[in-house]
Amino acid sequence: MQIAIVCLGNICRSPMAHVVLEHRLATAGLDGEVTVVSAGTGSWHTGEPMDPRAAAALAAAGYDPSRHIARRFTTDWYAENDLILAMDASNYADMAELAPDVASTDKLRMFRDYDPDASQDDNEVPDPWFGRDDGFQHVLRMVERTSDALVAEVASQLRRHG
Repeated sequence: MQIAIVCLGNICRSPMAHVVLEHRLATAGLDGEVTVVSAGTGSWHTGEPMDPRAAAALAAAGYDPSRHIARRFTTDWYAENDLILAMDASNYADMAELAPDVASTDKLRMFRDYDPDASQDDNEVPDPWFGRDDGFQHVLRMVERTSDALVAEVASQLRRHG
């Protein structure tokens, strides 16, 4: 199984979620069965490392942010991934527009669809890029909580279909 996480530039939210989800999957013993990738809907950061503030928040929490290189989401990602998670409604709309067919959008979800604290009116991961360091801490807590629930759901799916 492969899960893609997508935000705007692939330097803050989606790489934070990528690193955390990968770590949580490894802790659950699922790293051999599930891979995680991330991308941005925009191309201006392609090839760059993670935003230093995002990397610092991850490192302070014990994660390794050093391997990230920003990538761009393309139509091909629908064929390559089993689940595609958008960080906000704008990312979702951009990705849905790139879907090769209507059936492909069945793979597309909001990342916080798995967050037990999310609601219909609060289902986006806020972009901390324009804010202060505490915004990255807020996003990290949201990503950790959502990743825990997502790992539980993936484990359940793998048991049912395994």
